[in-house]
Order: sequence, then C-alpha cells, then structure tokens
Amino acid sequence: MAKIYHQKEIDMKSVDALKKKTIAIIGYGSQGHAHALNLKESGFKVIIGLYAGAPSWARAEKAGFKVYAAAEAAKAADVVMILINDEKQAKLYRESIAPALTSGKALAFAHGFNIHYLQIVPPKDVDVFMVAPKGPGHTVRSEYVEGKGVPCLFAVYQDFTGKAREIALAYAYGIGGARAGVLETTFECETETDLFGEQAVLCGGVTALMRAGFETLVEAGYDPQNAYFECVHEMKLIVDMIYRGGLSLMRYSISDTAEYGDYMTGSRIITDETKKEMKKILAEVQDGTFASKWIAENNNGRAFFQATRRREQKQLLETVGAELRKMYTWDKPVE
Repeated sequence: MAKIYHQKEIDMKSVDALKKKTIAIIGYGSQGHAHALNLKESGFKVIIGLYAGAPSWARAEKAGFKVYAAAEAAKAADVVMILINDEKQAKLYRESIAPALTSGKALAFAHGFNIHYLQIVPPKDVDVFMVAPKGPGHTVRSEYVEGKGVPCLFAVYQDFTGKAREIALAYAYGIGGARAGVLETTFECETETDLFGEQAVLCGGVTALMRAGFETLVEAGYDPQNAYFECVHEMKLIVDMIYRGGLSLMRYSISDTAEYGDYMTGSRIITDETKKEMKKILAEVQDGTFASKWIAENNNGRAFFQATRRREQKQLLETVGAELRKMYTWDKPVE
C-alpha cells in the first residue's frame, strides 16, 4: 500500500520555498480556477496563462490574477501547471511552453496522459510532476473554502533538481489536498487506472448498464418514466451510500429484499465474460491502443466522436430524463 501524506507530514520548508516562486496555471476552467484560487489563498504567487481571446480571461482578471498569453506566463513562471484538455495539451506545449522551459523549471500536470503516451516529451533538465485531485474542480474549490480538501494523487516523472517530490507535495498542500490526504503513485499507474476506470466502470460501464436496464423495461411494456426512476434516477442514491460507507452501508440501508436481489443476480449481469472484456479494455489502455485511437480521432476532426455525442443526446432515456428532472426541486438546473 502506498503512503498517504497529510498536512502535518508536509515539509513546511518546501512549502515556504515554493511560495517564493511563481506558479503559472495554464487554463482557467474547472480545475484551473480551483487550483489558482486555492493556491492564491494559501499564500502562493499565481499567474494565469490563456490563449488570446479566451472567454475565461476576464473572469480570471476579476478574481485578481494577472493574466498572460500562455507563452508569456510559462516564460515568467518557475512552475508551469497545464490544466487544459488532454487533447489540446501537446500542441500548446510545443508552441507556447517548450520554448520557455529553461533549466531547473518544473512542468506539472493533473493527469498523466500526455507524458505517459509520449505526446509531450520534456527536456531532461526540468522537473516533471503530477498532482491529481480525485474530484471535479468545483469540489476542489468548495471543499477548500470550507476548510477541508479533496484527496490527491501525486507522482514524479523526472527529478532534475532533486526537489521535485517536495515541490509536488507543497503544491498539493497549496490546493488543499493534504487536508484530506495525498497518495503517492506513478504517471503510468495514474493514467492507466484512470482511463480503465472511466471506460469500464464509471462512464462506459455505468451508462451502458443504466441504458440496458431502462431499455429492457421499456421493451417489456413498462412506462419509460417508471423505467427512468428505477434504472437511472436511483443510481445516485445507491452510489451516494457507497461513497459514504462502502458496499456495507449501502446494503445496510436498502431493504432485505433488495440486498437479497443484489447477492442473487449481480453475478448474472457482470459475468466472467464481462471481466474478460474488461481485461481486454485494460490491455488496450496499457499498450496505447486507446490513446492512439483518441489522438487519431482528434487529428481527423472528431467525426465519430461528434456524431455519437449527437446521437446519444437524442435517445429516449435522455428525453424522458430531461422532463422528469424538472421535478427535482432540490437541484438547480444545469445550464
């Protein structure tokens, strides 16, 4: 088991040393705004790097940051944290960041994709590390504001100065991660487990399971609204209980009938064949097959991606859900 670092275990000399440096946050979206604001309020010197005309430029300035073109920000900074979409990072790196990476600087990421799959190959005389919060940017921010934090992973890919590990932990401290815990990993492990989890379980697996259940009930003649409530809406209730207390709390909280059904039928849905397919998915992540397909998709105009997105948005499950969610008085509508 990897060591988990908490606030009391972070070397404050390293934190103080990082506070004397300039950190450029490249991107001011979900993660970018959270990292920047949290670091700033922790006493670090932060500047923002964006492309000219970026809609978030004015928002970053309103928050009190000095905003520069990405190339200028990278040139002025000692630590450059790239927090834009994976598929946009390599081009931005080549054009705006690589020329500014003088010896002894640090290049940072919140996901290992571009380093692990060699889309970005940094020079040998810079530090390269990762700090990856295990939560969306708005949660990284809201937890920090409440005096708490979101757990983070951290890893060092390249340690030119001999201080990359200390810088990474100090950065994690600055965004509030050490309040919850910072787990040491590697770029390889974070990238491959993250991609596999998204595809086989969290996004690909869960959405396919909900859709299959919904369609099974509708095809059997049941009302689509009932089917949505049972197979989609209640997923959050179950997952929230697992999040709070694991499978045991979920099973304690549901009826004995539901728990019995869990034990009797789960293995009929997720079979040995399903697990074999999961192993294939993992192998495609490990050998770079998935990464190559995604890179090619972006290089070729994203035709499949965009067409599939449009088709998925029109499915019955989505249209029924949009109507039912109007009843959710406890939630603000998603804009």
